[in-house]
Amino acid sequence: MDRFILGIKKGQSQRFDKNGSRLAVTIIETAPNYLLDIKLADKNGYNAIVVGFKEGKNIQKPVQGLLKKAKVKKQLLYISEFRFDPTVLPISEVDGKKAISFGELVVTVGQELKPSQLFQLEDMVTVTGTGKGKGFQGVVRRHHFKGGPKTHGQSDRLRAPGSIGMSTTPGRVFKGKRMAGRMGSETVTVKNLPIVETNETSIIVGGLVPGAIGGLIRVKRIS
Repeated sequence: MDRFILGIKKGQSQRFDKNGSRLAVTIIETAPNYLLDIKLADKNGYNAIVVGFKEGKNIQKPVQGLLKKAKVKKQLLYISEFRFDPTVLPISEVDGKKAISFGELVVTVGQELKPSQLFQLEDMVTVTGTGKGKGFQGVVRRHHFKGGPKTHGQSDRLRAPGSIGMSTTPGRVFKGKRMAGRMGSETVTVKNLPIVETNETSIIVGGLVPGAIGGLIRVKRIS
């Protein structure tokens, strides 16, 4: 993973490839993204870059301090870290500021990250988001249970889970038993999606990405 950016899911559309085949795509808006800090293993115990994204209000004071230290005037709503390997992305110092090199592109702390500079067409990326919440669901929808018989005298067992344990030893329900419960709102990662289009403020990836419209998306290029 050697290129990183944050974005929000703007919607789904379609494109046609060079062979004329129709391809489902997802539009991810990425402006504005700023490099806020670079954490190093000798001080922080791990190597990571801190990225801020999307203007908002009611920003928490620790985040305001981070923005002030990076000399970023925009009030950024989302802050996220991406781990990196210093042997792949060298760290340097430019005008007294920490800087990281994405190939020939050198980005200093407080500088904006633009997708057109980080990604190229046909780059393969890994996309992570939070799936849609489905609320409390039964076992048929949540775990695709078959359910009970529809006839032969049954009255209320059609979508019931059936037996969940035993009466004697060990006399309990095992952990991890598939049962009814809250469904969705989980972190979902989709790998090997191609970059179809990129510009100064957004990227378009081939395929569908998790989450609802407006959800936060993490994009990492596969090196």
